[in-house]
Amino acid sequence: MMPTTSIMATLPSPLLFPAEAKLHRLATGKAKTLHLRRKRSRSVLFRCNSRLAEFAPAASAAYGALLLGGGLFAYNRSGSKGSLVGGIAGATLMTAAYFLMQVPSSKDVGDALGFGSAFLFTSIFGIRLAATRKVIPAGPLLGVSIGALAIFTSAYLQDRF
Repeated sequence: MMPTTSIMATLPSPLLFPAEAKLHRLATGKAKTLHLRRKRSRSVLFRCNSRLAEFAPAASAAYGALLLGGGLFAYNRSGSKGSLVGGIAGATLMTAAYFLMQVPSSKDVGDALGFGSAFLFTSIFGIRLAATRKVIPAGPLLGVSIGALAIFTSAYLQDRF
């Protein structure tokens, strides 16, 4: 059986582990320089490279039109003033997000506004679906809101980071 020091002496230095390098230094009396790989430090924790961000302005326009149309439809059908106010508020927020996304210096603000609005309406439609247990109209609106939320999240992460 071969002694440990002769095995380590035959190994190239990058294959030695730190504890074995100490044994090697003690056994041979020579210090070997170990070249250990360092992990590259990342200054960015989140990075989004998806192409969904390109659809953010169109998504804000379509989502705003859908919210306005849904609010007007609910008001005409059942006289719901809350739906009318919600539809107008959603359309106003999405219009502001759309115009902010058109200017490169304020694109991240527009993405954040779109994200916040979509998150708000996702929460509202989710609560309404859970409270009423009726799939129509809260279910499809929740699905569209989650889709818009995904698009605005992607756009915000791509622009911000």
